[in-house]
Amino acid sequence: MRELRHIFDFCVVGGGLSGLSAAVAAARSGIRCALVHDRPVLGGNASSEIRMWICGASGKDNRETGIVEEISLENNYRNPGSNFSIWDSVLYQLAIQEENLTLFLNCSVNSLEMQGQKIKSVRGWQGTAETWHVIEADVFADCSGDSILAPLSGAEFRMGREASSEFDETLAQKVADSKTMGMSCLIQARETDSPKTFIPPPWAAKITCDSQLAMREHDFRGVNNFWWLELGGDRDSIHDTEELRDELLALAFGVWDHIKNHGEHGADNWELEWVGFLPGKRESRRYVGDHMLSEKEILSGGKFPDVVAYGGWPIDDHFPGGFYHEGVPNRYIHLEQPYGIPYRCLYSKNIDNLMFAGRNISTTHVGISSTRVMATCSLMGQAVGLAASLCHKYNCMPRGLYEDKHVKELQTLLMDDDCYLPGLKREISQLCQNATLSASEGNPQALLSGIDRPRDAESNAWVGRPGAYVQYDFGKKVKVQSVRIVFDSDLNRMGKGSCSHHIEKNILSNFPLNEPPRTPPPSLVKEFILENRQADGSWKQCHVETNNYQRLVRFDLELETEAIRLIPKSTWGAQECRIFAFELR
Repeated sequence: MRELRHIFDFCVVGGGLSGLSAAVAAARSGIRCALVHDRPVLGGNASSEIRMWICGASGKDNRETGIVEEISLENNYRNPGSNFSIWDSVLYQLAIQEENLTLFLNCSVNSLEMQGQKIKSVRGWQGTAETWHVIEADVFADCSGDSILAPLSGAEFRMGREASSEFDETLAQKVADSKTMGMSCLIQARETDSPKTFIPPPWAAKITCDSQLAMREHDFRGVNNFWWLELGGDRDSIHDTEELRDELLALAFGVWDHIKNHGEHGADNWELEWVGFLPGKRESRRYVGDHMLSEKEILSGGKFPDVVAYGGWPIDDHFPGGFYHEGVPNRYIHLEQPYGIPYRCLYSKNIDNLMFAGRNISTTHVGISSTRVMATCSLMGQAVGLAASLCHKYNCMPRGLYEDKHVKELQTLLMDDDCYLPGLKREISQLCQNATLSASEGNPQALLSGIDRPRDAESNAWVGRPGAYVQYDFGKKVKVQSVRIVFDSDLNRMGKGSCSHHIEKNILSNFPLNEPPRTPPPSLVKEFILENRQADGSWKQCHVETNNYQRLVRFDLELETEAIRLIPKSTWGAQECRIFAFELR
């Protein structure tokens, strides 16, 4: 069989949201990056093959930004009908448009070569092309979910639940065991304009009465995606996956048979749209890093000097029995505040050039019950990608960034990329600090707060009507090389139609007739112009945008001027324009 060899600066294994975010962040920083994924589509649990919506931090103004928000806003613009093929293409586009990123789809890594305590190369089989790919890199990131590089490299990892005494966790087991959270095969339904019958396969589970689904909400409208169709936590969540899928499929078809044919569920005009044949996993191998995030740190807000991401999903611990667990299938503990995730949880304790992001980071079982959700995973992936770029810059290994005190630079890069870090403020450029800031209306000083979202009762935003302006006057002619703007994408935005009482999801879980289309958030500025002041006092346009649908907007602007102003001209529906940052460098 053919074998091809490649050399990169950074190699990411796993193309879920964490791996995609890591690869894109690294490629945008200028280093050569490989993204190796064993499926034909990107997104992992969020892809069309599994169809779990993206969840993240709960609470007001806590929605994750950065690359995951960029993806969501692109999807809102391009995918009004919540079509999963278009959603897949949004993720695919994010990868292929980066010139420094090479994508290896349908490529399963199954061996590697070590050089001392470093990974020298990984080897993957690309079945569609009957090709072995051997990829060498300086730094590797395992974002595969199941941590495939751990057993191959000898990296320390854990699997199962810790004893409560080890990390003083009140929610942990008295005695450690090998049990995990399980995996799910989801189902989706679509409403039609006429009655539809359903004939179950002979191997479907027999569920004839609601008592067999006690504590399992099976209304198929709204945002119910049947997450509780879950098994495997009391078995091997890696090696038993095929057998567990078979059992899950029998349950999935049995549940729909129950909804359609046993009792009144209002499903006459509904049909089974889709069944997932690839289980979505919650937990398997977890790497051991220089720090293990645990219960007390999550509950107390996780204040770390090396914070590079944050979480805020509740402690959502699914019982190992899954569908067969008697009573409520999960323990759900809301958090009072977001918590920081330290950089030390994202690199291996004993393999020098190995990083990781996603549901496999260095945390306890209790910890992963919160950190495992995909918006949080994307933040960690973006941090890992930018960390890899700094490893390249300083010619060091991942631990070296922490030991040599380069984490502050990593934090600066993340905040510049619109990643919120609890407790930190973005440093304002000297060019803006030395200028006179004014506005035709509203308070422009909020633009200098260094926080690009509402926080602690402060809006941190300049607010003005369309046509108003905010202006920097430098008092002399200066060079302006780049512009960074953060618009308001409404971090508390709600869904539409059947999802109108829930935080907006990236995709629908079920499809009613006449569902309103998804659109860019009304709060986003759609049209804006930049003007710079001429020597005679007149103003000249230097940048015009007529169709913006993103929150973070950056572009180069090579000019010399004494003053420059931003004029938002229209929004996607709101009466006011809200801007968190307008920064010149």
